[in-house]
Amino acid sequence: MKIALGSDHGGLSLKKEVIKYLESKNIEATDFGTHTEDSCDYPDYALKVAQEVAAQNFELGILICGTGIGISIAANKVPGIRAALCHDTFSAHSTREHNNANILALGERVVGRGLALDIVDAFINAKFEGDRHQKRIDKITEIERKYSK
Repeated sequence: MKIALGSDHGGLSLKKEVIKYLESKNIEATDFGTHTEDSCDYPDYALKVAQEVAAQNFELGILICGTGIGISIAANKVPGIRAALCHDTFSAHSTREHNNANILALGERVVGRGLALDIVDAFINAKFEGDRHQKRIDKITEIERKYSK
């Protein structure tokens, strides 16, 4: 599995922990920045990761900012992206199973390291169930097509 990661300065510390965790599980993790604690703009990193995931260069993405809100909003502007902000493991596995989410968003100031790693684990190990959920994803895709012109 290949996972693209990105964060702004508010998510940098947690992103480093997530990368270590993924690498300990022999999962390829590519960091698209930021790499410093200098103030920066989360849409820049959301876009980099979202473009890579949408192009299917990576199976999944993980984005982290202070709350996870802004970075998930920005990522969801890229056609084909279904970024989900999760603060618990139930939401993390459910969004993959039901929504076929392809990017996990986390808030470093919202969840602690231990819970964040549990959320990552639940997200990456869950599989899309398809079936009745696929028609809903198709409807989301139609909305996206209509407004992405």
